[in-house]
Amino acid sequence: MIDVQLSPEVAAALADQRAIVALESTIFSHLGLPSPANREALTRCLAAVRAAGAVPAVTAVLDGVARVGLSDSEHERILGPARKVAERDLPLAIGERWDFGATTVSASLALAAQVGIRVFATGGIGGVHRGAELHADISADLGALARHPVVTVSAGAKSFLDLPRTLETLETLGVTVVGYQCIEFPAFTVVSSGLVLQHRIDDVDVLARVATSRLSLGGGMLVCTPVPASHAVDATMMNAAIDRALATAHQRGITGPAVTPIVLAEIAADTSGEAVVANLALAENNAHVAAMLAMSLVALPSKP
Repeated sequence: MIDVQLSPEVAAALADQRAIVALESTIFSHLGLPSPANREALTRCLAAVRAAGAVPAVTAVLDGVARVGLSDSEHERILGPARKVAERDLPLAIGERWDFGATTVSASLALAAQVGIRVFATGGIGGVHRGAELHADISADLGALARHPVVTVSAGAKSFLDLPRTLETLETLGVTVVGYQCIEFPAFTVVSSGLVLQHRIDDVDVLARVATSRLSLGGGMLVCTPVPASHAVDATMMNAAIDRALATAHQRGITGPAVTPIVLAEIAADTSGEAVVANLALAENNAHVAAMLAMSLVALPSKP
Protein backbone atom coordinates (compact mmCIF):
# COMPACT_ATOMS: atom_id res chain seq x y z
CA MET A 1 0.00 0.00 0.00
CA ILE A 2 1.11 3.55 -0.67
CA ASP A 3 0.71 6.51 1.65
CA VAL A 4 -2.42 8.46 0.74
CA GLN A 5 -3.28 11.84 2.20
CA LEU A 6 -6.98 12.41 2.80
CA SER A 7 -8.54 15.84 2.99
CA PRO A 8 -10.10 16.54 6.41
CA GLU A 9 -13.58 16.43 4.86
CA VAL A 10 -13.03 13.06 3.21
CA ALA A 11 -11.38 11.63 6.32
CA ALA A 12 -14.37 12.68 8.42
CA ALA A 13 -16.84 11.28 5.87
CA LEU A 14 -15.05 7.92 5.84
CA ALA A 15 -15.01 7.79 9.63
CA ASP A 16 -18.73 8.58 9.75
CA GLN A 17 -19.53 6.15 6.89
CA ARG A 18 -21.09 8.90 4.82
CA ALA A 19 -21.52 8.84 1.04
CA ILE A 20 -18.41 9.75 -0.95
CA VAL A 21 -17.78 9.94 -4.69
CA ALA A 22 -14.22 9.78 -6.01
CA LEU A 23 -13.42 11.92 -9.05
CA GLU A 24 -10.40 11.77 -11.36
CA SER A 25 -8.35 14.91 -12.00
CA THR A 26 -7.34 14.31 -15.63
CA ILE A 27 -10.61 15.71 -16.95
CA PHE A 28 -10.05 18.94 -15.00
CA SER A 29 -6.46 19.41 -16.16
CA HIS A 30 -5.17 20.64 -19.53
CA LEU A 31 -5.08 16.97 -20.57
CA GLY A 32 -8.87 16.76 -20.37
CA LEU A 33 -11.10 19.66 -21.31
CA PRO A 34 -9.76 22.94 -22.71
CA SER A 35 -9.83 26.05 -20.53
CA PRO A 36 -12.22 27.44 -19.35
CA ALA A 37 -14.39 24.33 -19.85
CA ASN A 38 -12.21 22.35 -17.43
CA ARG A 39 -12.96 24.84 -14.66
CA GLU A 40 -16.67 24.62 -15.44
CA ALA A 41 -16.48 20.82 -15.35
CA LEU A 42 -14.88 20.89 -11.90
CA THR A 43 -17.47 23.34 -10.57
CA ARG A 44 -20.40 21.39 -11.99
CA CYS A 45 -19.16 17.95 -10.89
CA LEU A 46 -18.44 19.09 -7.34
CA ALA A 47 -21.84 20.79 -7.13
CA ALA A 48 -23.66 17.73 -8.51
CA VAL A 49 -22.12 15.45 -5.90
CA ARG A 50 -22.88 17.84 -3.05
CA ALA A 51 -26.43 18.52 -4.25
CA ALA A 52 -27.22 14.83 -3.83
CA GLY A 53 -25.83 14.84 -0.30
CA ALA A 54 -22.49 13.14 -0.93
CA VAL A 55 -18.90 14.29 -0.45
CA PRO A 56 -16.69 14.76 -3.54
CA ALA A 57 -13.14 13.36 -3.37
CA VAL A 58 -10.92 14.51 -6.22
CA THR A 59 -7.88 12.28 -6.63
CA ALA A 60 -4.46 13.58 -7.71
CA VAL A 61 -0.75 13.49 -6.97
CA LEU A 62 0.45 16.86 -5.69
CA ASP A 63 4.10 17.48 -4.79
CA GLY A 64 4.71 13.75 -4.87
CA VAL A 65 1.87 12.93 -2.46
CA ALA A 66 -1.11 10.78 -3.46
CA ARG A 67 -4.22 12.73 -2.51
CA VAL A 68 -7.87 11.79 -2.11
CA GLY A 69 -9.89 14.92 -1.55
CA LEU A 70 -8.64 18.46 -2.15
CA SER A 71 -9.35 21.75 -0.42
CA ASP A 72 -10.95 24.60 -2.35
CA SER A 73 -7.63 26.44 -2.34
CA GLU A 74 -5.99 23.54 -4.20
CA HIS A 75 -8.47 23.39 -7.04
CA GLU A 76 -6.56 25.99 -9.06
CA ARG A 77 -3.55 23.67 -9.19
CA ILE A 78 -5.40 20.90 -11.01
CA LEU A 79 -6.72 23.18 -13.76
CA GLY A 80 -3.34 23.67 -15.40
CA PRO A 81 -0.52 21.66 -16.96
CA ALA A 82 -0.17 18.11 -15.69
CA ARG A 83 1.52 14.80 -16.23
CA LYS A 84 -0.91 11.94 -16.76
CA VAL A 85 -0.86 9.30 -14.00
CA ALA A 86 -2.28 5.85 -14.64
CA GLU A 87 -2.13 3.24 -11.88
CA ARG A 88 1.24 2.00 -13.14
CA ASP A 89 2.63 5.55 -12.89
CA LEU A 90 1.73 6.18 -9.24
CA PRO A 91 5.12 4.95 -7.92
CA LEU A 92 6.92 7.29 -10.34
CA ALA A 93 4.73 10.29 -9.56
CA ILE A 94 5.32 9.75 -5.86
CA GLY A 95 8.96 8.72 -5.97
CA GLU A 96 9.99 11.48 -8.37
CA ARG A 97 7.78 14.01 -6.56
CA TRP A 98 5.80 15.24 -9.52
CA ASP A 99 4.28 18.68 -8.99
CA PHE A 100 0.91 17.62 -10.36
CA GLY A 101 0.06 14.17 -11.57
CA ALA A 102 -3.44 14.06 -13.06
CA THR A 103 -5.02 10.74 -12.15
CA THR A 104 -6.73 8.68 -14.83
CA VAL A 105 -9.47 6.13 -14.25
CA SER A 106 -7.05 3.36 -13.26
CA ALA A 107 -5.12 5.49 -10.77
CA SER A 108 -8.30 6.93 -9.30
CA LEU A 109 -9.76 3.46 -8.82
CA ALA A 110 -6.58 2.28 -7.10
CA LEU A 111 -6.59 5.23 -4.68
CA ALA A 112 -10.34 5.02 -4.02
CA ALA A 113 -10.13 1.30 -3.30
CA GLN A 114 -7.19 1.72 -0.94
CA VAL A 115 -9.00 4.22 1.27
CA GLY A 116 -12.38 2.48 1.13
CA ILE A 117 -14.39 4.67 -1.26
CA ARG A 118 -16.91 2.55 -3.14
CA VAL A 119 -18.14 4.86 -5.91
CA PHE A 120 -16.20 6.68 -8.60
CA ALA A 121 -17.46 8.97 -11.38
CA THR A 122 -15.68 9.72 -14.62
CA GLY A 123 -16.57 10.90 -18.12
CA GLY A 124 -15.92 7.90 -20.32
CA ILE A 125 -13.60 5.01 -19.59
CA GLY A 126 -10.69 3.97 -21.79
CA GLY A 127 -10.83 0.68 -23.62
CA VAL A 128 -9.59 -1.29 -26.59
CA HIS A 129 -8.20 1.03 -29.26
CA ARG A 130 -9.02 0.54 -32.91
CA GLY A 131 -6.36 -1.62 -34.52
CA ALA A 132 -5.42 -3.21 -31.20
CA GLU A 133 -4.98 -6.52 -33.01
CA LEU A 134 -1.87 -4.93 -34.56
CA HIS A 135 -0.45 -2.90 -31.68
CA ALA A 136 -2.16 -4.34 -28.57
CA ASP A 137 -3.18 -0.86 -27.34
CA ILE A 138 -5.66 -1.58 -24.56
CA SER A 139 -6.31 0.90 -21.77
CA ALA A 140 -5.25 0.01 -18.24
CA ASP A 141 -8.72 1.21 -17.20
CA LEU A 142 -10.21 -2.18 -18.05
CA GLY A 143 -7.89 -4.17 -15.81
CA ALA A 144 -8.40 -1.67 -12.99
CA LEU A 145 -12.17 -1.96 -13.30
CA ALA A 146 -11.85 -5.72 -12.87
CA ARG A 147 -9.31 -5.55 -10.04
CA HIS A 148 -10.56 -2.88 -7.66
CA PRO A 149 -13.81 -3.18 -5.63
CA VAL A 150 -15.26 0.15 -6.72
CA VAL A 151 -18.34 1.02 -8.79
CA THR A 152 -17.50 3.24 -11.75
CA VAL A 153 -20.20 5.46 -13.24
CA SER A 154 -19.49 6.61 -16.79
CA ALA A 155 -21.06 7.48 -20.12
CA GLY A 156 -19.73 4.24 -21.55
CA ALA A 157 -16.32 4.40 -23.23
CA LYS A 158 -14.62 7.02 -25.39
CA SER A 159 -16.38 6.92 -28.75
CA PHE A 160 -13.17 6.72 -30.81
CA LEU A 161 -12.36 3.29 -29.34
CA ASP A 162 -13.26 -0.17 -30.62
CA LEU A 163 -16.43 -0.38 -28.55
CA PRO A 164 -17.46 -3.98 -29.38
CA ARG A 165 -14.03 -5.25 -28.34
CA THR A 166 -14.08 -3.03 -25.26
CA LEU A 167 -17.34 -4.61 -24.10
CA GLU A 168 -16.06 -8.09 -24.91
CA THR A 169 -12.89 -7.47 -22.89
CA LEU A 170 -14.90 -6.25 -19.91
CA GLU A 171 -16.89 -9.49 -20.04
CA THR A 172 -13.71 -11.56 -20.29
CA LEU A 173 -12.27 -9.77 -17.26
CA GLY A 174 -15.44 -10.44 -15.27
CA VAL A 175 -16.57 -6.84 -14.87
CA THR A 176 -20.30 -6.51 -14.19
CA VAL A 177 -21.65 -3.99 -16.72
CA VAL A 178 -25.07 -2.45 -16.12
CA GLY A 179 -27.00 0.17 -18.01
CA TYR A 180 -28.65 2.64 -15.66
CA GLN A 181 -31.92 3.62 -17.35
CA CYS A 182 -30.53 2.47 -20.68
CA ILE A 183 -30.11 -0.85 -22.51
CA GLU A 184 -27.50 0.19 -25.08
CA PHE A 185 -23.84 0.91 -24.33
CA PRO A 186 -23.36 4.70 -24.40
CA ALA A 187 -20.65 6.10 -26.65
CA PHE A 188 -19.41 9.00 -24.52
CA THR A 189 -20.75 12.19 -26.17
CA VAL A 190 -23.12 10.11 -28.32
CA VAL A 191 -26.19 8.63 -26.61
CA SER A 192 -25.72 5.09 -27.89
CA SER A 193 -23.18 2.89 -29.64
CA GLY A 194 -25.95 0.55 -30.79
CA LEU A 195 -24.43 -2.26 -28.70
CA VAL A 196 -27.04 -3.93 -26.51
CA LEU A 197 -26.16 -4.50 -22.86
CA GLN A 198 -27.18 -7.64 -21.02
CA HIS A 199 -28.44 -5.83 -17.92
CA ARG A 200 -30.55 -2.73 -17.38
CA ILE A 201 -31.55 -1.29 -13.99
CA ASP A 202 -33.87 1.72 -13.65
CA ASP A 203 -34.01 2.09 -9.84
CA VAL A 204 -30.99 3.42 -7.94
CA ASP A 205 -31.84 1.40 -4.82
CA VAL A 206 -31.84 -1.81 -6.85
CA LEU A 207 -28.55 -0.67 -8.36
CA ALA A 208 -27.14 -0.24 -4.85
CA ARG A 209 -28.16 -3.77 -3.85
CA VAL A 210 -26.53 -5.19 -6.98
CA ALA A 211 -23.41 -3.11 -6.34
CA THR A 212 -23.18 -4.36 -2.76
CA SER A 213 -23.25 -7.95 -3.95
CA ARG A 214 -20.70 -7.25 -6.69
CA LEU A 215 -18.26 -5.54 -4.34
CA SER A 216 -18.59 -8.28 -1.74
CA LEU A 217 -17.28 -10.72 -4.35
CA GLY A 218 -14.27 -8.55 -5.07
CA GLY A 219 -13.58 -6.62 -8.24
CA GLY A 220 -15.51 -3.76 -9.72
CA MET A 221 -18.65 -2.84 -11.59
CA LEU A 222 -19.34 -0.45 -14.45
CA VAL A 223 -22.57 1.53 -14.44
CA CYS A 224 -23.29 3.15 -17.78
CA THR A 225 -25.53 6.17 -18.12
CA PRO A 226 -25.80 8.09 -21.41
CA VAL A 227 -25.08 11.75 -22.02
CA PRO A 228 -28.29 13.78 -21.60
CA ALA A 229 -29.96 13.64 -25.03
CA SER A 230 -30.41 17.41 -25.22
CA HIS A 231 -26.62 17.86 -25.18
CA ALA A 232 -25.55 14.79 -27.17
CA VAL A 233 -23.54 15.01 -30.38
CA ASP A 234 -25.09 13.60 -33.55
CA ALA A 235 -23.63 10.14 -34.20
CA THR A 236 -22.93 10.77 -37.90
CA MET A 237 -21.11 14.02 -37.13
CA MET A 238 -19.12 12.38 -34.37
CA ASN A 239 -18.07 9.38 -36.45
CA ALA A 240 -16.79 11.67 -39.20
CA ALA A 241 -14.91 13.78 -36.66
CA ILE A 242 -13.39 10.65 -35.09
CA ASP A 243 -12.14 9.40 -38.45
CA ARG A 244 -10.45 12.73 -39.15
CA ALA A 245 -8.99 12.97 -35.63
CA LEU A 246 -7.54 9.46 -35.74
CA ALA A 247 -6.06 10.16 -39.16
CA THR A 248 -4.42 13.30 -37.77
CA ALA A 249 -2.96 11.38 -34.83
CA HIS A 250 -1.63 8.73 -37.21
CA GLN A 251 -0.06 11.35 -39.49
CA ARG A 252 1.70 12.89 -36.50
CA GLY A 253 3.00 9.50 -35.40
CA ILE A 254 1.17 9.72 -32.06
CA THR A 255 0.62 6.41 -30.27
CA GLY A 256 -0.22 5.02 -26.84
CA PRO A 257 -1.60 7.21 -24.02
CA ALA A 258 -0.84 10.39 -25.98
CA VAL A 259 -3.58 9.55 -28.49
CA THR A 260 -6.54 10.32 -26.24
CA PRO A 261 -5.87 14.03 -25.48
CA ILE A 262 -4.91 14.72 -29.10
CA VAL A 263 -8.00 13.02 -30.49
CA LEU A 264 -10.30 14.73 -27.98
CA ALA A 265 -8.83 18.13 -28.87
CA GLU A 266 -9.24 17.45 -32.59
CA ILE A 267 -12.84 16.31 -32.11
CA ALA A 268 -13.64 19.40 -30.02
CA ALA A 269 -12.35 21.66 -32.78
CA ASP A 270 -14.00 19.65 -35.55
CA THR A 271 -17.44 19.74 -33.93
CA SER A 272 -17.34 23.49 -33.24
CA GLY A 273 -17.34 22.88 -29.53
CA GLU A 274 -20.40 20.60 -29.47
CA ALA A 275 -18.29 17.75 -28.08
CA VAL A 276 -17.11 19.97 -25.22
CA VAL A 277 -20.69 20.93 -24.33
CA ALA A 278 -21.65 17.25 -24.37
CA ASN A 279 -18.61 16.35 -22.28
CA LEU A 280 -19.58 18.88 -19.63
CA ALA A 281 -23.16 17.59 -19.54
CA LEU A 282 -22.19 13.94 -19.24
CA ALA A 283 -19.53 14.59 -16.59
CA GLU A 284 -22.08 16.44 -14.46
CA ASN A 285 -24.72 13.77 -15.02
CA ASN A 286 -22.31 10.96 -14.14
CA ALA A 287 -21.34 12.75 -10.92
CA HIS A 288 -25.03 13.12 -10.06
CA VAL A 289 -25.83 9.44 -10.68
CA ALA A 290 -22.73 8.36 -8.75
CA ALA A 291 -23.73 10.52 -5.80
CA MET A 292 -27.27 9.09 -5.75
CA LEU A 293 -25.78 5.61 -5.81
CA ALA A 294 -23.36 6.44 -3.00
CA MET A 295 -26.23 7.81 -0.91
CA SER A 296 -28.29 4.68 -1.55
CA LEU A 297 -25.36 2.43 -0.61
CA VAL A 298 -24.92 4.03 2.81
CA ALA A 299 -28.68 3.84 3.40
CA LEU A 300 -28.80 0.07 2.94
CA PRO A 301 -29.46 -1.77 6.21
CA SER A 302 -26.37 -3.32 7.75
CA LYS A 303 -26.24 -7.06 8.04
CA PRO A 304 -26.83 -8.35 11.58
